[in-house]
Amino acid sequence: MSESSTHPADQKAIEKVLACEPEWQSLMPAGEAVGLEERVLLHAGPAFSGPEAITRPVLNSACVAAMYEGIASSLDAAEAMIRAGDVVLRPAQDFHVVTPLAAVVSSSMAVQVVTDRNDADQRAFAPINGGSGPAMRLGLRNDAVLEHLRWLNGEFCELASKALETPIALLPLAKQGLVAGDDCHGRTPAATAALAAYMVPAFGGGAPAARARQFLEQGPSFFLNLWMAAAKCMLRCAAGTENSSLVICAGANGAETGIQIAGSAGDWLTAPADPPKGALVNDFPTSRALGAIGDSAIVDALGFGAMAMAHSPEQQKLLGPFMPDGGLELPARLMLREHPSFAPLKVRVGLSARAVCDTNRSPVVSLGILDVEGKEGRLGDGIFEQPMPLFREAVADLRASE
Repeated sequence: MSESSTHPADQKAIEKVLACEPEWQSLMPAGEAVGLEERVLLHAGPAFSGPEAITRPVLNSACVAAMYEGIASSLDAAEAMIRAGDVVLRPAQDFHVVTPLAAVVSSSMAVQVVTDRNDADQRAFAPINGGSGPAMRLGLRNDAVLEHLRWLNGEFCELASKALETPIALLPLAKQGLVAGDDCHGRTPAATAALAAYMVPAFGGGAPAARARQFLEQGPSFFLNLWMAAAKCMLRCAAGTENSSLVICAGANGAETGIQIAGSAGDWLTAPADPPKGALVNDFPTSRALGAIGDSAIVDALGFGAMAMAHSPEQQKLLGPFMPDGGLELPARLMLREHPSFAPLKVRVGLSARAVCDTNRSPVVSLGILDVEGKEGRLGDGIFEQPMPLFREAVADLRASE
């Protein structure tokens, strides 16, 4: 879309986004960072209607988290507590936290603190990426996930904190990734390698450091959670911009998907979440695919992931067949401005709900596909088209308030 056709409120909002310079500042417990209580767990996307509506992979992760916090004596006891409402699940983005797929965040877990270099009050948070092993984001319920969670938030967190004596700027790392073929969502190996180059020298020697280095080498998605927090931080800067249709929150919980716009920050607009379109591994039937899930949709809402697939040949090979017709042209039609930090790549950022309605084209998100039964973890990767009614409702609400 052209700058001349941009609504003044959206122009004002995107200027705030472009002024943000996100940095990874620190690691701290979620309870300290956002005031999270012990019996409250944070999940991706909008709120569930009640305990009975919690999708199985999220429920599995919540049970592991309750064990990690020591508020349940077993996984079965944890599920009973959640079902009874003794442990409560709430949307992570309502706390300025973003979490991937089925991962949940509890008070003792470390979150990565991302802050705007120009405004310390603008902060966002994400848990540490679990890598390629038994990561919580896969929605599995077993002792391996619990033990990995303990290592990640213990020994690894302590080592990673040593690398943060000076905050790490995230825009340059994302640009390095795009130049090398990342999309900063489904593919982040180049940005992860660049980040690891900052971190590893601070680890020192010994077996713990060797294990941490190996974890980064074998976990090409480590940068993703940080970039999710960076996207949240940038978009949060526009919250409260009167009459703006800029999308500042996007996520799904496996049952419903939702967005928030700058002009009505804090109000989720929701719709049923269909499964992403993609090929499932091992010939699993499509009935095993969970609906769209994860706060990583905020990356695509900013303008990366599936909305930046033109920069990632490997993602085009993997997910291109599942993109809608003209999918690579969507950024030019739906995103508000080119981001100057990504010149000369011409990366457009800032999803406009008005543009979605004017063009009648839905934005796309690249997502992992989880097992609806919570038994097999990740079943593949796919493309999710955000439902058009979300954007029509957002624009209609703005018009009604004018």
